[in-house]
Amino acid sequence: MKNLLVLLVFLQSTLSYSQDNPVLFTDALRVNFSKYKSQSNQAFSQGDIERGQFLFDSLVQNQLIGSKFNNYTLKRVSDRKLKMSKVKKPIFLVTYAAWCVPSKGEFLALNKLAKEYHNDIEFIVIVWGKKKEVKKYASKLSGQIEVCYAHKTFSSGNEIVENLRETLGFPTCYLIDSYLQVVDIKRGSALVPLKTPTKKAVELNYNLFKERLAVIALPKDETGVLVKK
Repeated sequence: MKNLLVLLVFLQSTLSYSQDNPVLFTDALRVNFSKYKSQSNQAFSQGDIERGQFLFDSLVQNQLIGSKFNNYTLKRVSDRKLKMSKVKKPIFLVTYAAWCVPSKGEFLALNKLAKEYHNDIEFIVIVWGKKKEVKKYASKLSGQIEVCYAHKTFSSGNEIVENLRETLGFPTCYLIDSYLQVVDIKRGSALVPLKTPTKKAVELNYNLFKERLAVIALPKDETGVLVKK
C-alpha cells in the first residue's frame, strides 16, 4: 500500500509538472522531424499524396499539438518588433514566402476574417524574405493583421526560418492559444481553380480559414456556428 501511494504521488507530480512545463514546440519538432521527413519524402516520391498528408497530420496530432510555441521576437514591416508572449489573445499565424504568389482570394479572405474577429484573435502573417520584398505583401493585407518577415541572413530570423520554413514549409497555418500552446497546424489554402471568379475564390478561402479558427475558442451560437462580435 505504501509503495502504491508513493507511485500515485509520483504520477500526480509528474502530470502536474508536464502541464506546467509543456514541451517546447521546436524540441518536439526536432525529436520527431527526421523520421517524419524520411517517410514523407518516400511517400511523395512514390506519388502517394494521401500517405504524405496522413504522415503530416500524424506528426501534428501526436507530437506537436500541446507543445508550447517558441517565444519568438518577430520583425514587423512597420519597423516595430512583436514578441509572441506579449500577445494576450489566441493567435492565427500564417507563413508565406516572398517569391510565391498566394492563391486567388486568399488575402482578401484573411482581411475579411481579421476585420470580423480581430478583437478575439491576433492575426499574424510571417513572410519568408527581406523587408523590401515583404512590403508588397503588407500593402495587400489589412492593418488589423501583423505583417512580419524573417530571413536566414538575419541573426534573429535564422532560427525562425530554420524551425518553421525549413521543416513544415509554407503556406502553413499555426493555431495557438493565449498561453502559446499549439492547438493545431494546417498546411495549404483552399484549392481554387485558376478560372474561379474572385468572389467564389474569396469564399472558398474564407470558409477554410474560418473552420480553422474554430479550434481557438471563437464565440459560437447555440448551433455551434461561429458568430461575429
